[in-house]
This record gives sequence, structure tokens and C-alpha cells, in this order.
Amino acid sequence: MNPAEVRRAVEILERGGLIGLPTETVYGLAADASSAAAVARIFAAKGRPADHPVIVHLASAADIDAWAIGIPASARRLAEAFWPGPLTLILRRAPHVLDAVTGGQDTVGLRVPAHAVAHAVLAAFAAGRPGRPAGVAAPSANKFGRVSPTTAAHVREEFGDAVDLVLDGGQSEVGIESTIVDCTGEPARLLRPGRITAEQVAAVLGGRLPAQHAQAPAPRVSGSLDAHYAPATRTQVVPAARLAAAIAGAAGRPVALFSFEAAPAAVRAHVRAARDARAYAHALYAALRELDAAGCDLILVEAPPAGGEWEGVNDRLRRAAFGSGA
Repeated sequence: MNPAEVRRAVEILERGGLIGLPTETVYGLAADASSAAAVARIFAAKGRPADHPVIVHLASAADIDAWAIGIPASARRLAEAFWPGPLTLILRRAPHVLDAVTGGQDTVGLRVPAHAVAHAVLAAFAAGRPGRPAGVAAPSANKFGRVSPTTAAHVREEFGDAVDLVLDGGQSEVGIESTIVDCTGEPARLLRPGRITAEQVAAVLGGRLPAQHAQAPAPRVSGSLDAHYAPATRTQVVPAARLAAAIAGAAGRPVALFSFEAAPAAVRAHVRAARDARAYAHALYAALRELDAAGCDLILVEAPPAGGEWEGVNDRLRRAAFGSGA
């Protein structure tokens, strides 16, 4: 970690600029969450709909009270258990929080990332504004709806000079976006799966955690659209038993494959998937980007196992393939 780069990043944030910020989940496109003009730059760069909320990243769990009100005990228990880490809490927004950050809702998503570079930037940014709320809005650093970035190179490829600085923190360790839990009511609800599983959250809260569909309505949150995290190339998730037929059904058109086993000769591009859920998630977006660049007509993904630690990657794959057909 380069202290000079951290200082430069903070200076850019303070003057309303954009930085590519490495986190343990994916890279974020970050700006001062208290500046409407800075947040507007995020939305313009990404092509993000104005009513789609962004997550505010904080230096410490102690900062939560500056951004949320009526914080329930369940949220504080989750913060104590999983922050810093890949968990976002949905809470009632404090009065000063911008509509641009919340998508006009009365809720805000908050997270304390675990990545050392992100923490250094956030801590230095907060130190420069004592007594004022300090947070960074940082949705994934990609064009809206496309595959999230897990390296600094991905961010540069996506945005070029539109981002004032891209900090290089290596490849994101988790590889998919944070778990999101709605703590605005009781019981808390899972809105987006991720590295932290529903079972882990439930264990902290001492009860079963309902999924989003179990109760309605739920706040709009990042990454909740049916189609999201999608390569430009048509993508299909196929059970292992149907892979050969799917490849044959391409009728000679070039096919890319992400699978657990070796690829047949008919496949133009192939990335082999890990059988461990965490390793699979770590490599997922880089694999999709590589296959998307292979010039094929179709990306076939061998369906991973269901449930448990696999729920996060299955969620991302369902959205990546939404509307592409069976």
C-alpha cells in the first residue's frame, strides 16, 4: 500500500472526483457520499438509473450512527460479527443522506470493507473531516448491468480516463458483491446473497432469516434487478447432464465454456471452474470477462451446486443469464 497514492485518492475524493477503489468483494467506483455532484458523476459514468441506490462505505462500524437512525440491536450484532467484511446493512437513513445515494428511499445501505487499501482511504478521508459524516458511495466499477470488476485492469478497461485514479489492490479476494441484509424490520431479511451466508447471519441473530420474497415490500438495493452482472455475449447456465447437447445445439457457432471438467474440442474458449465455492466466486467475474472477450456467440456455464455457500454465485449467474433462454 502506497501512502502517497492513498493521500492522492483522498484529495480526489475531497474535490468531488472519482476513484477506482479495491475492496475484498469487487472494485468500486467511489466518490464522496455527501456531495450530490460527486455522486452524480458515478451515475453518469456507469449509466446507472437515478432510482437505483448505492452503498455507502465507512471506515468503521462506529460511523454507522452518522448515517442511519433507529438502528436495531440486530444490525449492531451483525456489524459486530461481520464488519469489516462483505456485509451490507439496510437501515433507516439519517436526514442528511442524499436522495441520490438512496434512490429516493428512506433507507440507506452501509458497509465497512475489509480490504487494507479501502480501509486506509476511508480512514484518511474520515480523518480529514472531523465532526462531519464521512462516507464513500462506491457501487461496482463497471457499466451498469455488466460484469463487475475484480482487478484494477478491469476498471481501467471499463472507464479509461473517466476515473481520476484507480488504486491497485490486487485481485478482489471474495470476487462477488456483498451480502445484503435488510434490518429495517423484524425479523431481518436477506436481500442479496454473498460470501456471508443466510445461515451465518441467522446464527448471529438467533433465528431463521427470511428471503426477500418471504415478505413485501422490500427496499430497492444494489444488484437486485433480474438482469445484472451480464456479459455482452449471450450466457446460459446449463446442468452438467445437458452441456454436451447445448454445445451440439450451437450448430457450429463459436461457443465459450465455464465448466468443472475439461472442454470438448468443439469449444472455442474455456475456463475451468473450481469445485470449492469460495474459489469459484473469487474467479467468477474474471472468467466471465475472459470468455466474453473470446468472440463467441454463446457462453455456456455449467450449473454449480445449489444452496449454502453456492447461493451467492448462483444468484449472480441467474442474473447474468436472465433473458438468454434455456
